[in-house]
Amino acid sequence: MKSAARRVLLEVVGWGLLIAGIAMIALPGPGLLGIFAGLAVLSQQYEWAERRLDPVKYRALKGAAESVETPLRIAVSCVGVLFLLACAAYWFADPAQPGWWPLPDWTWLPGGKATSITLVFSALIAVALLVYSYRRFHGNPEAVAELEGDIEEADRDFKGA
Repeated sequence: MKSAARRVLLEVVGWGLLIAGIAMIALPGPGLLGIFAGLAVLSQQYEWAERRLDPVKYRALKGAAESVETPLRIAVSCVGVLFLLACAAYWFADPAQPGWWPLPDWTWLPGGKATSITLVFSALIAVALLVYSYRRFHGNPEAVAELEGDIEEADRDFKGA
């Protein structure tokens, strides 16, 4: 019974993280991190997920390395964090719907305070990832070169499997 419950739990959590990660590609949030987390959970049940784990992990790290290559990219990332926090504050304040809003009432600031909280968590995750990326990759061409080699190896392993 325990293994059946564990399997169902892994399925629900894994697919939930994977779908959330795919959604976060277009929405605010760490999309590749969500996809990686979903694949990591699903890899305990499925070989196909395990084969895709390393290529996604190394591409996520490559994106992290690229995000701190230049001062402009770092600044844009910081502005993105500030924007998320500003949106969170606006959602939390829950201002009245303006008269110019052309859509139905239920479309004004959907989610309320819960959305505000998730925006704050997204901003905190973004800051943590930015600090991690800066410490690991900024000014460290050896780490970036090693990562590129890891991507090539993971792609070969994936195609060869």
